Amino acid sequence: MSESPPPLLQTVDLWVEAEGTPILRGVELTVRAGQVHALMGPNGSGKSTLANVLLGNPAYKVTAGSILLKGEDVTNWPADVRGKAGMFLAFQDPETIEGVPVIQFLRQALSARRGMDLSVLEIRLMMLEWMERLGMDPAFGERHLNDGFSGGEKKRNEILQLAMLEPELAVLDETDSGLDVDALRSVARGVGTVRSDRPDLGILVITHYRRMLEELSADRVHLMVDGVIVAEGGDELARQLESEGYEPWRS
Repeated sequence: MSESPPPLLQTVDLWVEAEGTPILRGVELTVRAGQVHALMGPNGSGKSTLANVLLGNPAYKVTAGSILLKGEDVTNWPADVRGKAGMFLAFQDPETIEGVPVIQFLRQALSARRGMDLSVLEIRLMMLEWMERLGMDPAFGERHLNDGFSGGEKKRNEILQLAMLEPELAVLDETDSGLDVDALRSVARGVGTVRSDRPDLGILVITHYRRMLEELSADRVHLMVDGVIVAEGGDELARQLESEGYEPWRS
């Protein structure tokens, strides 16, 4: 009988600090291929720190533990190498890059991901196909990256990147932040479209809102407080947090 493959993502007793201040304290998290996991918790609990650490942000220092991608230790890998290996981070507040059209950014990013130089025509055809599937205006690709974009446009641009870069693991850091209900549903539908195309995609979504979890049909919900995952469960945990808040879990 063949052995089951290792988890897509696993953090093992992960301790992290920034500028000498401990933030994450022994985080244990496992995400398997095709699963959607949600991470919830109060502001300042360490959720976005975990997202940044997973993708190799050098502002944070791992002091103990490890990060495994498909069983391989990537704890010390730089951010660009993790990206090429199939890890993706959708930012809470995506950066604006004036003078760089979306299509040019995607060409550079996808060429790096695939390890080969892709032509503008190849990228344009791929981009137009995905824009149609995601319900986006084709003119969007000629605009400068996030320059003058609304909150919803920034988040839809992140989903376009998710679609085209074909990662194996996507970390969505409060992608629903600042969105009204219609925009949130649009973004969630976009993620669903990408998942239907690549059912093995693993997702870790960081959110404060249960409605995002309903749209994405999360398999598992984790609650983080003060840098520690203090509870895990399904939709019932999300419902409890929605009704009671985080106060009962604070030490």
